[in-house]
Amino acid sequence: QVQLVESGGGLVQAGGSLRLSCAASGGTFSRYCMGWFRQAPGKEREFVAAISRSGDNTRYADSVKGRFTVSRDNDKNTVYLQMNSLKPEDTAVYYCAARGTSYSSSVYSEGRSYEYWGQGTQVTVSS
Repeated sequence: QVQLVESGGGLVQAGGSLRLSCAASGGTFSRYCMGWFRQAPGKEREFVAAISRSGDNTRYADSVKGRFTVSRDNDKNTVYLQMNSLKPEDTAVYYCAARGTSYSSSVYSEGRSYEYWGQGTQVTVSS
């Protein structure tokens, strides 16, 4: 059983930056592809970014490409989401998720395929 705890959310003005962290415990972190998802009020959960087990492959939603960067530190069992040039439409609860995989370079954007989820952290971007 993997436990995931997000941190780093908060209130920021448009154009600002935030760095989210997700600390994992209870499993072998390097066996999991890690993803970031978000859900805004009244909207469905959507994919934001994912990073492969080895960290050599990443995928981003079109809406965040060029502004967000996902990274991981397998020694610290932590995945990060650096968010720059934030916009009001980025306001949401952000969740990290873990999916076990045998493929070190695979990334996944389908939320239903992820096995473990954190409790989420609120990001609010004011205009």
